[in-house]
Amino acid sequence: MKQRLLMLAAFTVAAVSGFAQNVQLHYDLGRSLYNDLSERQSVTTTIELFKPDRWGSTYFFTDLDYESDGVMGAYWEISREFNLSANKQWAAHVEYDGGVSTGRMDNSYYGNRFQQAALLGGAWNWHSADFSRTFSLQAMYKYYFKNAHKDMRAFNSFQATAVWGITFAKGLCTFSGFADLWYDQSVRGHYIFLSEPQFWVNLDKLKGWDDVHLSLGSEVELSNNFVWNNQGENNKFYAIPTVAAKWTF
Repeated sequence: MKQRLLMLAAFTVAAVSGFAQNVQLHYDLGRSLYNDLSERQSVTTTIELFKPDRWGSTYFFTDLDYESDGVMGAYWEISREFNLSANKQWAAHVEYDGGVSTGRMDNSYYGNRFQQAALLGGAWNWHSADFSRTFSLQAMYKYYFKNAHKDMRAFNSFQATAVWGITFAKGLCTFSGFADLWYDQSVRGHYIFLSEPQFWVNLDKLKGWDDVHLSLGSEVELSNNFVWNNQGENNKFYAIPTVAAKWTF
């Protein structure tokens, strides 16, 4: 599962306290819905942090995937934005993506380092006066480094990203997510699409639950040419929901 900043919650907390951090637990339903994903992991935890400052903002997340005998893989992204305009709507964006995975296929075990990438580009960020609605667009040059482990050569790419967030029902509900489109010469059609909309019910907005910073909800991973199946192919569209919980610090 690939996570990205679901900025509404982060911006809302950041407006008050200057930073936002949360831990998420997702139970993935992919192996139950698709026969060719029967070897997909079921449990993922995500750690996110977003911190703005007078120059811009820093964001990172780490995904940890689990098998029954322990952690099977990790993926992380870290990005930094530098404000380019006085109203902080325009920013320069720099980012690093990378990770590692292990698994089992046809009764044999494997390990794999993901092909790491660096991104550089621009961002346009917007939020309503009360931070209940947020939106961001990013356009970036993306460079994939050589991966000696899988004998993958370096290549140039690009990525377009949209991030949105809406809170409603007096803060009780949050709908947020992202959509990525990037060029990858190794897949059919040479483009990968990934979107992960999330819906949360924020229990701390219930009367008497002020200190219970727990949210319950779901994420749906919508992807094309991204998810690897049991046959070692990533050339299909999948819609994979999760059952999820999140604690915000």
